[in-house]
Amino acid sequence: MATTSTSGCPSSLDARYHRLCDTTAIWGIVLEAVAAVGAVTSVAFVFALLILICKVQDSNRRKVLPTQFLFLLGVLGIFGLTFAFIIQLDGSTGPTRFFLFGVLFSLCFSCLLVHAFNLTKLVHGRRPLSLLVMLSLAVGLSLVQDIIAAEYLILTMNRTNVVIFSELSASRRNEDFVMLLIYVLFLMALTCLMSCFIFCGSFSGWKRHGVHIFLTMLLSIAIWVAWITLLLISTFGPAWDDTILSSALVANGWVFLLAYVVPEFRLLTKQRNPMDYPVEDTFCKPQLMKQSYGMENRAYSQEEITQGLEELGDTLYAPYSTHFQLQNRTSQKDFSIPRAQTRTSPYNDYEGRKDGS
Repeated sequence: MATTSTSGCPSSLDARYHRLCDTTAIWGIVLEAVAAVGAVTSVAFVFALLILICKVQDSNRRKVLPTQFLFLLGVLGIFGLTFAFIIQLDGSTGPTRFFLFGVLFSLCFSCLLVHAFNLTKLVHGRRPLSLLVMLSLAVGLSLVQDIIAAEYLILTMNRTNVVIFSELSASRRNEDFVMLLIYVLFLMALTCLMSCFIFCGSFSGWKRHGVHIFLTMLLSIAIWVAWITLLLISTFGPAWDDTILSSALVANGWVFLLAYVVPEFRLLTKQRNPMDYPVEDTFCKPQLMKQSYGMENRAYSQEEITQGLEELGDTLYAPYSTHFQLQNRTSQKDFSIPRAQTRTSPYNDYEGRKDGS
């Protein structure tokens, strides 16, 4: 039992909680403070999101709010899970670590993946996803990791032995921990790839959201590569395993807040920009006209039809009318010749000679 003079903790405090107040292991106190500040900040953002939801003018930004609310709950859980890694590994913290680590990160990365997929549709001028579809996709993608983690816990603990995680060797425990997160690694890679497609669209207003997701994924991948390398290849020893994992949790949680949540809140109440949406082609697309009623409207429509038929008939019979006019002019010219100038026929001359003889 440690004393207050040697460790800075009360003598009545259980030994597994000594990292929370032990001055000789200062990393526990530092990570505890940083995680607490991150948890309070996440709660503040949750309330701010609920307050600003009525001030969002763009309907497509409003549809993403439930998914972002779910993301903030996942970030809050990540900061809370840090305390399970500061506390010494035992029968209660072991299952919590193995189950919630992958579940919380899969929830956050699923929300980012759905948001990135929705942005790829908006940036290309296509119809975005609905609110319920985005929320259902985020929850459905995260449930896969829940099933994997639950099956692992059942098979490992054999339904009764809950202290098996502390009894496993450090190398075996770390290998199982990383293998359990393969699906989360897949979500990270897919989200990073999907965020790259956002920069290929023609509506640049949505690319700012894509920059937030892309930067968040790059920093998260860097953190994960670092802690997995230190956990599997490091020569620091098992004593540093909890320090590495708790530091990765705190670092990734703050990356989520600073690289994604804070920039998204700055764009949350931005006015709707018509340049971010495709213009409706009114000349090519048929429009539904309102039906008119009444005798006056019918008369106008009948008059328009008659006038159109007359114009069509004039156009069709224009060559024939021109020909008839030329014939009439020729006939009028023939009838206008004086009769005295007309030439008698040879038959009349013959009759006159006969009578004179």
